[in-house]
Amino acid sequence: MIWLLLAAAFVAILNETTMGIAIPHLIGDLGITADAAQWITTAFMLTMAVVIPITGFLLKRFTTRQIFIAAMTLFSAGTLIAMLAPGFPVLLVARVVQASGTAIMMPLLMTTLMTVVPPHARGRMMGRVSIVMALAPAIGPTLSGLLLDTVGWRWIFGVVLPIALFSLAAGAKWIQNLGETTHAPIDVLSVILSAFGFGGIVYGLSQIGGAAAHGAAGAASDVGNGAVVGLIVSLSIGLVALGLFLWRQVLLQRVDDALLDLRVFRSRNFSLSVAQLALMSLAFFGAITVLPLYMQNVLEFTALDAGLAVLPGSLLMGLLGPVIGRIYDARGTQILLVPGAIIVVGMLWFYTTFGENTSIWLVAGAQTILSIGLALSFTPLFTAALGSLEPRFYSYGSAVVGTVQQVAGAAGVALMITVMSAVQTRAEASGASALTAGTLGAQAAFTIAAVIAIPLIVGAVLIRKPADSIGAPPAH
Repeated sequence: MIWLLLAAAFVAILNETTMGIAIPHLIGDLGITADAAQWITTAFMLTMAVVIPITGFLLKRFTTRQIFIAAMTLFSAGTLIAMLAPGFPVLLVARVVQASGTAIMMPLLMTTLMTVVPPHARGRMMGRVSIVMALAPAIGPTLSGLLLDTVGWRWIFGVVLPIALFSLAAGAKWIQNLGETTHAPIDVLSVILSAFGFGGIVYGLSQIGGAAAHGAAGAASDVGNGAVVGLIVSLSIGLVALGLFLWRQVLLQRVDDALLDLRVFRSRNFSLSVAQLALMSLAFFGAITVLPLYMQNVLEFTALDAGLAVLPGSLLMGLLGPVIGRIYDARGTQILLVPGAIIVVGMLWFYTTFGENTSIWLVAGAQTILSIGLALSFTPLFTAALGSLEPRFYSYGSAVVGTVQQVAGAAGVALMITVMSAVQTRAEASGASALTAGTLGAQAAFTIAAVIAIPLIVGAVLIRKPADSIGAPPAH
């Protein structure tokens, strides 16, 4: 079951990372604007943010087999529709359908793993999850580039579709049901509040960079003012709805009817692990978004060269996963998290020294070392976080972890892009060359990421490995 779920999660994440590089091709082939084309990724991210928080309830309400078949059917259907899409509106709908299936896969995988794998072997198995999480994003852009240069963007979906259909067929035959299901009715108000809360926040964060860009082009322009107003309204609605959502969950969890049970945060170790994961996602996803822009705009590398520069680190991160998992099982968290946090913080500070003449080999080397630090961190964090919960809370814990990653990642990307754009624009207005301004913008963004990452060292010392016994009380 774990291998089937790993395969399904791999193909889902692979698809998630293939479309960014295809946007210029979509603009030309479909005759759309750049702003419209960005919705191909924005809509996917929004759907993930809306669906992931409710997966905790879905995994309790429906059987493992039902959830798997539903997720892979949605993903496969979306992939087929995207491949055959006659125009942009249909392609956009297809991406939403795909994202609905993708959002369910990782929480389903995590929850199943925690249920069927004994505590003493969870680190090793979670290390295999790290392979999926590292290799799929590494391969995605490279595969997409090759297909775009040869057979066109539709075959990005054409290659994924048969793998998805095979995973669906295999899962329908061999996936077994685990645990007991509840019959609690879904709270519609909670679903609505969750959609507006998490969706509004992620959408607002995704618009920060665009608003900054419009403001840089002309702060008094109607477009710029409209972007800023839309940003403020979206974030305001999101924050208010999120507050109401959390309040309602506190009420509903008293009778075990919560859509997202917040009692998972009663575990100190879970809360610390999630906070650590949020900080790491914020710093990492922001920095990894700025890095390719720096390589293309300042070092003047091609998109393929920029992708190849980060490929070794991603591959190494995936390959180290099982090894790190075994170390976790044998030695616990601190032997991994402390050096991992030090490496991450140190390399992000090293990124701030990148300039106009930095060698691609230096960039690739730094990215590879950073990936080692991330590999030392992610597997122990996932395992320690979920292992700190009682078995009945695994599904909710998985949903919380996925939601935090999604929102923190969106926040990191928005923050770093905004800082980079603002500093670059100010430098150009002062008479700096485009390359110098681009360097200053990237350095400022990397500095923010490095500062955000500093508390990771403290968190690494505080997080512990939970007790190795099923049903043990949460770690405190």
